[in-house]
Amino acid sequence: MRTPPCGHTRPPGSTDLADPALHGTGDLHDVWRALRRWEPVRWQSVQGRPGFWAVTRYADARTVLTDHARFTSTGGVMLNMLGRPEPAQNQQFAASDPPRHGLIRGPLQREMTTRAVARHAPAIRSFVREMLRPASGVVDFAELTSALPLAFLGPLMGIPAEDWPALARLVSMSVAEHDPEVMLPAGPSATLDRGHRELFAYLLNLVIEHRRRPRGDLVDLLAAMPLRPGAVVANCYSLLLGGSAAIPHVPRAALAELIRTDRYEHWARRPERVGRAVEEALRFTSPAGHFMRLVTRDTTLGGVPVAAGDAVVVWLGSANRDETLFPNVDTLDMDRHPNRHLAFGDGRHYCLGAAVARLTLRTFFEELFATFASFEPAGEVERVRSTWLGGIKRMPVVARRR
Repeated sequence: MRTPPCGHTRPPGSTDLADPALHGTGDLHDVWRALRRWEPVRWQSVQGRPGFWAVTRYADARTVLTDHARFTSTGGVMLNMLGRPEPAQNQQFAASDPPRHGLIRGPLQREMTTRAVARHAPAIRSFVREMLRPASGVVDFAELTSALPLAFLGPLMGIPAEDWPALARLVSMSVAEHDPEVMLPAGPSATLDRGHRELFAYLLNLVIEHRRRPRGDLVDLLAAMPLRPGAVVANCYSLLLGGSAAIPHVPRAALAELIRTDRYEHWARRPERVGRAVEEALRFTSPAGHFMRLVTRDTTLGGVPVAAGDAVVVWLGSANRDETLFPNVDTLDMDRHPNRHLAFGDGRHYCLGAAVARLTLRTFFEELFATFASFEPAGEVERVRSTWLGGIKRMPVVARRR
């Protein structure tokens, strides 16, 4: 077993960053604040599995995310794959490094630029308006926003609205396998395996249907690439997971903070700042909690020796509140500029769907501010129990329309 590096006089104790309960109920920002100060690259043991290096400072996080020669994505990019072989290695753009990564991602990237996704703006706005239309009085804001991924998954992947409730549960099983609402009686590992298996089965059928009736979307683009059928499905999975799991949690966490600080109307009165507001909501919430890499050779990170084969986990929520880069880190400030957050990652693996995510969130906040005069809490907020998904699963509020 490895030991933490020497020279820290006030380590943050025995906090287990691999414990989903900490992420679901604990005050993680207090933990991250201590780690950034005293042990920014810290060895974390994991019961029954290999451990990993926890990276909490912005500069070190950027190093890991951008230096693919030292920190590879081919061994899996999420903590729930720690100690497991990555079945999509070099077949899925998320689990490959350059140059292979660019060969898979390149054609998709051309369809996901800001200009390319702008053609979906009217459909996204129409979807959001319809989603918000019936909301009034006491509502669960988490439930209200649960369908938000369909605003872009429909146009981009041809996923029917009627399939979403079942798919959303499978997505949750794949990223929040410890959460009691989705965990199977057999435990988290069985939940993760079934979530993956059933999602892949659904996506295989989706690819087959697209081959019968092409729609000109991303699924057709992937199916036309020189990839094995399993690789096509694996990349569809990456698109689905990246787009659907995290995005609904941004407006949830942002609204919860605006309610807590009585700043909703301040934001609503300034629609011209909605672009900056979206960036700040992304920084503040950091819904994709971490990215994992494997060390390719003996090296150092933040002055700490790390060995070839070790796992390194970048905690985005911590990096995005690094006091050396962001003033007043715990304040949700729509005037924050510049705002070089890492909510979408960095480097060659920068989120493929960032442009459509920004468009969807900007549209959502515009319509939210135009539709509702105020919100107030109507019950306790419940968070998701997951090391990857930093989100809210239940959020009762009183919504008053304008």
